[in-house]
Amino acid sequence: MAVKIRLARKGRKKLAYYHIVVADSRSPRDGRYIEKIGIYNPLTNPATIELDFDKALGWLQNGAMPSETCRAILSYKGVLIKKHLLEGVKKGAFDDAEATRRFEEWMKHNEAKIETKKSGLEKSKDDELDKMLTAEKKINEARAARLVKKQAALAAKAEAATKQPEAAAEEAAPVAEAPVTEAPVAESTEAPIIENPASEPSQEEKPQE
Repeated sequence: MAVKIRLARKGRKKLAYYHIVVADSRSPRDGRYIEKIGIYNPLTNPATIELDFDKALGWLQNGAMPSETCRAILSYKGVLIKKHLLEGVKKGAFDDAEATRRFEEWMKHNEAKIETKKSGLEKSKDDELDKMLTAEKKINEARAARLVKKQAALAAKAEAATKQPEAAAEEAAPVAEAPVTEAPVAESTEAPIIENPASEPSQEEKPQE
């Protein structure tokens, strides 16, 4: 029976995570498995990997073949390098102390790489947040400028509307005419002529011829 170390899909659509399982190669992907040895969640950055190191190493030494993705996971966690060093000890290339030293040195280097990646991700996240805040600040400033401009336009329009009735009222008001003064009549210095009605006889008093 060919045994494989592979992933079994869990979770829902677009939110999938995986179990790292040891299963018969003839079993379906999400079917029966022999043993679960870890969890792999690619939704986080960096990906979250929980692995039983000793069980994974034991299955590799017993001939289990990892899938492509599981091989990358085992290499990332140091299982493959540990297997390689133990094989070197068996062949007599070096002893257990040298194998342990090399493995610890590799793990320190790998952890430094992981920390560098995490710090880089945090820095890029902070830079992205700063860019977002800067862009939002510019948008708010532009919005405030438009609001001030709109308020100024409304104030000017309201002022023009209040001045227009006043101008119309001034045009409709009658123009006050200056009072006309009559020239004084000059008094005559000559004495008035008074007719004496007694000097001329009336028709009745005329003598008859």
